[in-house]
Amino acid sequence: MTDLMQPVSRVIGAHRDEILQKLDGRAGTLTVAALQNDGAMDTVIRCCYELLPGLVRLAVKEPAFRTFMLANRDRVLAQLAPPP
Repeated sequence: MTDLMQPVSRVIGAHRDEILQKLDGRAGTLTVAALQNDGAMDTVIRCCYELLPGLVRLAVKEPAFRTFMLANRDRVLAQLAPPP
């Protein structure tokens, strides 16, 4: 399941602004603390899952993806949050 980080990183890299806009309506304005909110993380998980390639979604169902994303929360948020 650790190989799942590669497609997640690609999705975040390609759609970072779009994901952030779904969180607060503006891209690039969220802080690390805001992203650590459980509601924000749920939005990130939903957005990323929808943007994964179809073959990945066939292989990894959403509950398993949610578990993976929560277990790797810090790595995911580091890609979304602006550097300090």
